[in-house]
Amino acid sequence: MNREIVQTNDSSSTLYVPGLEQHYHSMHGAMQESMHVFIDAGFRLFESADKPVHILEIGLGTALNALLTYFEAKKLNLKVDYTALEKYPLSMDEMLLLNYGSLLDTKEAKRILTDLHQIKWEEKIAVTDFFSLRKFETDIKIYSAKEEYDLIYFDAFAPSAQPDLWTLEVFEHMYASLKPGGTLVTYCVKGDVRRTMKAAGFEVEKIPGPPGKREMARARKA
Repeated sequence: MNREIVQTNDSSSTLYVPGLEQHYHSMHGAMQESMHVFIDAGFRLFESADKPVHILEIGLGTALNALLTYFEAKKLNLKVDYTALEKYPLSMDEMLLLNYGSLLDTKEAKRILTDLHQIKWEEKIAVTDFFSLRKFETDIKIYSAKEEYDLIYFDAFAPSAQPDLWTLEVFEHMYASLKPGGTLVTYCVKGDVRRTMKAAGFEVEKIPGPPGKREMARARKA
């Protein structure tokens, strides 16, 4: 896949795919979008958890969501079991051009970002004593799990670019992957997407979105 590194308005970098005319993150700010949609609206729901939080990310991409989750888990003294699906992994050359480590201003951030990209596929790896990662080079249409996850980060490209990942079948698949009471968060709040989520069984709410986007969606398995 042909990709270009670009800088967003909060100075954090992202990728642009000319063939799809899609950015991996909002151009209003990659880091602030990830913090708002996935950390603030998703992961922080579990800040009082007394057991590991099991997360499934659809679209590892630059690993920004995983990196921010790592640091939030460290701050909250939580354990995380993180699973990520990525059909088109970044090369090491692409990863080295990402500036998240510099923006977070720690050697640890640079090391963890490298680890997230370099660890073996299809094995559960302990990145630290509180954060483990499993990566699968596949997509949610193929990956199967039953009531395994507390939280899903649904970070696929927009429905206009990847309509096959926003179907009833896919949302049913993700619904089955969540534990009862589990949550799914995504930046997309289009009416047809919310209706598809509801048809799959989710309870869906619109909540305030990140900078540049009025709303986002948060869905719950009853």
